[in-house]
Amino acid sequence: MVTLTIFRFLVTLRNTNSPHLVSNSSLTFPKRFFCYCFEKPPMPATSSSQIVAEYAKSNRSTCTKCSATIASNSLRLGLVTRDPRGFNKTKWHHLDCFPIGSETIVSAQAIKGFSSLKGSDQESLEKLVDGDDKTQKKESDEYKSLNEGSDIRIVDEDAEYKQDERDSKERKIHMPDEDVDYEQDKRDSKKIKSNHVEPELDIAFTVSDVKNKYKDATLLPNWKAFQTVIFLEQDVGLHNSSKIAAFDFDGCLVNTSVKRIGPDAWSLMYSSVPEKLQYLHHDGYKLVIFTNESNIERWNKKRQLAVDSKIGRLINFINEVKVPIQVFVACGIGKSGGSQAEDPFRKPKPGMWRLMEQHFNSGVSIDMQKSFYVGDAAGRPKDHGDADIKFAEAIGLKFYVPEEYFGA
Repeated sequence: MVTLTIFRFLVTLRNTNSPHLVSNSSLTFPKRFFCYCFEKPPMPATSSSQIVAEYAKSNRSTCTKCSATIASNSLRLGLVTRDPRGFNKTKWHHLDCFPIGSETIVSAQAIKGFSSLKGSDQESLEKLVDGDDKTQKKESDEYKSLNEGSDIRIVDEDAEYKQDERDSKERKIHMPDEDVDYEQDKRDSKKIKSNHVEPELDIAFTVSDVKNKYKDATLLPNWKAFQTVIFLEQDVGLHNSSKIAAFDFDGCLVNTSVKRIGPDAWSLMYSSVPEKLQYLHHDGYKLVIFTNESNIERWNKKRQLAVDSKIGRLINFINEVKVPIQVFVACGIGKSGGSQAEDPFRKPKPGMWRLMEQHFNSGVSIDMQKSFYVGDAAGRPKDHGDADIKFAEAIGLKFYVPEEYFGA
């Protein structure tokens, strides 16, 4: 985009060959003129990008354009950008879905990972890039022919710049503090609007309601129970904030299995988790985990084992990532067959969030535009449910799936 920058110079002409710039405070100038220069506006830090080609490591990633699953071991193209927090963010695409015209590509060989591809895939990528080069050249020639010898170009570019400013404002409405693909964000926005934010639940909370045990299970120091919620009372170094970075636990931050129990039966879901959480903490966010664990309620004969297993994993995870985190565990069972009332604290109900917001943030008002929630239950075909995305919808939070936030 080219913008018009006007510099005004006051000039006096002592002779035809020697103009001199002088102060307008001491002389009266017989002649003045304007000098018009064209320059490119500074680009934001997030505008630089890189394209990478690789074979999908799993079937957990989805195409940014068509939202379909990218099959494991199939070729995918990623657009890597730097987000406002300083981390690389990759938006994956099928080969045919990649917006090739939106990026400047010198050649297919310049794409990172090209040399590791199969010969047939290299050829497909070369055709994709070469085809776009021809299209761009044709459009460029047509544009030049239309604007040769015409001053209309300046006016058109200025109008285009203003349109870009309007588009930029629209993007900011959907993407506060996050460099997220605009089309994906519009889809997420439609999802959130489809279900209105639930009326705020007023939780009556008193110190006398807080227990050191959950029913017959004893809790570790600093862990307390309130109704059907177990929570970490105050992690060392935790600071309340207007910016909340909220996360699901199982399948989002850590990889666990229903077949394994115990405090050590977990692994990091993504290697980037510790670094990203540490950055958020240093950037003034309060980190909060909201997780369902109905086994604590179901295992009435082995409740202590279920409690120790869940809390042990959470403690070990916090020690691993080396950042203070606030934790809320919903132990209640979801409504089934209309036989019981729905637990207000179990996701997708927003009770855990309301408890944190009203009683565990020192009265600090939460900035909903800067806060967000990450979870894996997004209602996609291979997801185990949609509790996480509905939890975000009920609160009015921006929502991300783990592979989008941490990178698949």
